[in-house]
Amino acid sequence: MPEGDAVYRTARALDQALSGHELLRTDFRVPQLATTDLSGATVIETVPRGKHLLTRIDARADRWTLHTHLKMEGSWRVLGSGQRWPRPAHQARVVLTTDRHQAVGFSLGIVEQLPTADEDTAVGHLGPDLLGPDWEEAEALRRLLADPSRPIGEALLDQTNLAGIGNMYAAELCFVSGVHPLTPVGDLPDPTRTVRRAKQMLEQNAKRSAPTTTGNLREPMWVYRRDRAPCRRCGTPVELAMTGPAGRERATYWCPSCQPS
Repeated sequence: MPEGDAVYRTARALDQALSGHELLRTDFRVPQLATTDLSGATVIETVPRGKHLLTRIDARADRWTLHTHLKMEGSWRVLGSGQRWPRPAHQARVVLTTDRHQAVGFSLGIVEQLPTADEDTAVGHLGPDLLGPDWEEAEALRRLLADPSRPIGEALLDQTNLAGIGNMYAAELCFVSGVHPLTPVGDLPDPTRTVRRAKQMLEQNAKRSAPTTTGNLREPMWVYRRDRAPCRRCGTPVELAMTGPAGRERATYWCPSCQPS
């Protein structure tokens, strides 16, 4: 699933291509919006909210928001007029066409239209956004520490605590913090430092085309998806386990030497 920095870059690409332009054609390939036609409306902006995308549209009498989420398989692609689609047409869920560009949302996990004034019904539950204008470190810490017994790896993935972290950043943050992913939040040696590192990682990678937490694009990750490979610090094989609540388990990576349980 794309992390907050990837969603931020997607929002920026959509915003640059569509904002201020009239929609000449719209095609919503999901049952609930099958008869919706926003042609003639003007795109105001696209903004990220954690892992969610909000495309705000002025339809003269009304202002609507197209709320989308990439989930596991989704992506938005901005194409030039007449450019060939990079994925099969049957995977397209939304097509927005202007005089210059065509934005195609493929395999989107969420596609819904709602009044812009009602956006909170879709994203109001989220915690402070690590890349958003609403970022509040104190509130993010309060939410993260509200359940001291909760494993840090699980708490970081909870978007109601702080928005934008996925499996990759959760694994990498635990590694650079020197804590095992199953360490209770209340036992963190310095939770403020962990939160600040999270913000720093996402901010730095929001400006890159390929993310890295090591600073080396040839060896971009410390432990994420490196199970059985030697730790880049100590050489101990990186371990992998499925952890989390039943039915919502996630792949968890750690170095048993650098992050003892």
